[in-house]
Amino acid sequence: MKTLTFKPLAVAIAACCVLAGAGVALYSAPSTAADEKDKNAVQKPALTVTTTRPQTSKLPIKLSANGNVAAWQEALIGSESNGLRLTDVRVNVGEAVRAGQVLAVFSSDTVNADLAQTKAAVLEAEANAAEASANAARARSLQTTGAISAQQISQYLTAEQTANARIASAKAQLAAQRLRLKYTQVTAPDSGVISSRSATVGSVVGAGTELFRMIRQGRLEWRAEVTAAELLNLKPGTLAEVKAANGSVLTGKVRMIAPTVDPQTRSALVYVDLPASAAGNAPFKAGMYASGAFELGTSGALTVPQQAIAVRDGFSYVFRLNADQRVSQIKVQPGRRLADRIEIVSGITADTTIVVNGAGFLNDGDLVRNVATPAAAPAAATTPAKK
Repeated sequence: MKTLTFKPLAVAIAACCVLAGAGVALYSAPSTAADEKDKNAVQKPALTVTTTRPQTSKLPIKLSANGNVAAWQEALIGSESNGLRLTDVRVNVGEAVRAGQVLAVFSSDTVNADLAQTKAAVLEAEANAAEASANAARARSLQTTGAISAQQISQYLTAEQTANARIASAKAQLAAQRLRLKYTQVTAPDSGVISSRSATVGSVVGAGTELFRMIRQGRLEWRAEVTAAELLNLKPGTLAEVKAANGSVLTGKVRMIAPTVDPQTRSALVYVDLPASAAGNAPFKAGMYASGAFELGTSGALTVPQQAIAVRDGFSYVFRLNADQRVSQIKVQPGRRLADRIEIVSGITADTTIVVNGAGFLNDGDLVRNVATPAAAPAAATTPAKK
């Protein structure tokens, strides 16, 4: 029987190999378990979300515009008397007046004196005419007898005609004086609201001097500025919702479209009649700046809930849910707004499943868990929307 002998060097090498193999086996098992654990952790959903699909709705088509509020027509009320003293001013700025109402009164003393003198002149002319008529009648009765000459008869007849002409002249002067007396009272030419007053008690003004300005019938209009291309969409009778800077909102109607376009701005004026309001309580004032929108009908639109849109870096995105429960970020172009829904002009189709709740916290490629799909509420086309 042979005895095995081991060299010390070989034994040492074998021992090292055994220890190395044991170390590799010892440390490789935990590393593999850790990798598997990390892999399982990555597969967990990043967020629990709800999803929906875009809905087709009827949205109003509106054309936005800006412009000024002005008086429909402004009447200038001036003095028709010359050199008379103003004794009474009966209205002030902001008061509503009716047609024919007395606004101011001038002194009538001088006019009354002239009127009395003219009446006396009429009486004198009538007396002279009566005498001339009597003489002419006697001349006519003696015309065939030859008692007086034809020349004298002609003189009597001419005197009668002259006396009648003087009566007509005196009566015309009397009518002029009565008209001057009427002009001592300044009256409103139409119903409306006083917008300006320059009349001052005690002043002596000439004929034609402006005393008041009045907004005829209290009517205001919105003069909207629209581009030449947008004029094709407008016509008289189109409704417009006008909002002033103070928050007041009125619904008006297009009365007229300007026949010309400004060559500098390439825009035209559209005149929108505003509803008349009581003086002092009118929500709109002449000179206000207002914005508004013309109602041009309705059209179909693809809408999504407002919370489904995430705005990042100035652009709008939605997240599409894929079959592997991961999301894809899609850039979309939003349009009109209707309540809590927004029109999507481009980017997705009607059969795209998008994330609603939680869209603002997602990134492209995230794994999510879909718990429910909320039912889309029907959209009402009567709610205002902006174009």
